[in-house]
Amino acid sequence: MVEIERKFLVKSYDFKNQAFAQNKIAQGYLSSVPERTVRVRIKGHKGFITIKGLSHSSGMSRFEWENEIPLEEAQQLLKLCEKGKIEKTRYEIKSGNHVYEVDEFYGENEGLVMAEIELNSEDEAFEKPEWLGEEVTNDERYYNAYLSKNPFKDWQK
Repeated sequence: MVEIERKFLVKSYDFKNQAFAQNKIAQGYLSSVPERTVRVRIKGHKGFITIKGLSHSSGMSRFEWENEIPLEEAQQLLKLCEKGKIEKTRYEIKSGNHVYEVDEFYGENEGLVMAEIELNSEDEAFEKPEWLGEEVTNDERYYNAYLSKNPFKDWQK
């Protein structure tokens, strides 16, 4: 139940024509404290609840537990979430032996586009497509829980 992922900014929209899937995502946080974030998500027509623990020092690994829940329950739980919902479209792109999940944010986080790749170990090799930009894995500003309270649009002020 340990998630190992790396995050990158995206420097061009060339990824869109490589996507094999895309889904709208709406999510909120019942708890956004770093030691235990509790997220409610609607992805397409499915609901999910996820609990994540504190990131390890590398920023790449942390405990994650996720279960699918009925869509109606996810819709109700979103109403209980803390202020600051996340809205985005997720594109899935195959690259070598991996799949990148590229999130194009809307609403308060309009203009932010990030890619994530899940790995089996922190030192696992992976291909880096040409649209991949700067790595932001260990930068907490790019965690969705942070973005829900400190929107990307406010960073430029």
